[in-house]
Amino acid sequence: MNRKIFILTGLLLVRFITDARIIRVGKQQQFHTISEAITASVNGDSILVEYGIYKEKNIDINKSITLLGMHYPVLDGEHKYQIISIKADHVTLKGFRIEHSGVSSLDDIAAIKIYSCREVTISDNIINDTFFGIYSQSSVNCLIENNRLTAFGKTEQQSGNGIHCWKSDSLRIIGNTVTGHRDGIYFEFVTNSVIWRNDSYKNMRYGLHFMFSNNDAYISNIFRNNGAGVSVMFTHGVKMFNNYFEENWGDAAYGIFLKEISDSYISGNKFLRNTSGIFMEGASRIRVEKNEFKDNGWAMKIQASCMDNVITNNNFEGNTFDVGTNGTLVMNSFDRNYWDKYEGYDLNRDNIGDIPYRPVSLYSMIVEKNPAAMMLYRSFMTTLLDKSEKILPTLTPENLKDNYPLMKPLHL
Repeated sequence: MNRKIFILTGLLLVRFITDARIIRVGKQQQFHTISEAITASVNGDSILVEYGIYKEKNIDINKSITLLGMHYPVLDGEHKYQIISIKADHVTLKGFRIEHSGVSSLDDIAAIKIYSCREVTISDNIINDTFFGIYSQSSVNCLIENNRLTAFGKTEQQSGNGIHCWKSDSLRIIGNTVTGHRDGIYFEFVTNSVIWRNDSYKNMRYGLHFMFSNNDAYISNIFRNNGAGVSVMFTHGVKMFNNYFEENWGDAAYGIFLKEISDSYISGNKFLRNTSGIFMEGASRIRVEKNEFKDNGWAMKIQASCMDNVITNNNFEGNTFDVGTNGTLVMNSFDRNYWDKYEGYDLNRDNIGDIPYRPVSLYSMIVEKNPAAMMLYRSFMTTLLDKSEKILPTLTPENLKDNYPLMKPLHL
């Protein structure tokens, strides 16, 4: 019985492959528009689009087909329309230049929008001057790979997100370049997905913004020079490995902002030249390990609402302030980190300091409450305050200390 089912399945597959056609679109071809070719196609067909400029308003893909551009044909939305709407499973869209969508905050107009589909692949496209770039809505197991998205909105209200994913599962966002949007990559109610090897830079608000999105992984991405950095909120089960958070400067800017997240793991990342490398608020059970914090204003800010977080085996070098907090009761542990400001000694030469290091300085607590005090940075008075506090701690949190500070930086 099983053999008969296997043979029948094989025959059906062979017939499906043999029935699939290649339909060509172009000036010298049978079809002059992509929409005509889609109407004439059936599931499994491939449509090859020759180079040209196609102004077809909203192209509706409602069949399981492959749409391939040759030499990047241009799909022009004329600043009025959504350009491509995908409403079928098993669609592939590859090799197009898609530009000039309409703008509408009510309808969330996009260059490409996926509506409640499975197994959709969007790859190797150039998307310029659109409101939303690629929009996934209630979709499952889709691949968005190697696309270049550029927007030119002047304000957040005039610009959507580059890659916007809502209420989706098992997405793979790989190797995309996103710039000039409101948020580079946006996740909301997205689960079991991976964001890997993307470059998100010079976006107006966040390079990456996700909320209520559990059990996702963010690996080997670059988030640099965005308005406020990266924001992770109301989430659990986050894994962030080997990312770069760079050059995010401003009053409310940070490498990454963690708000109300739990049971997550942050490892192997580099936080370079940010106002704050990590800002944690209401975060619990986060393991921060093997990261590099270098040349930031604050390496870390941990609010008193955070608890049961473990910060271990990290390098802290060249930061103005290592750690900042707004309370005296600290329920997080710092152990076996390297601090370049540590002035202790190691008599038994085991590469671990013999006295604890207190990363919160008195001056940093003063600046936290009164930012204007930064004018006194590097003055004799602030140095005297910090030295006095180290000898007789009175105002800095008593239990915020690294009991086993490393004498040499880790090779990360």
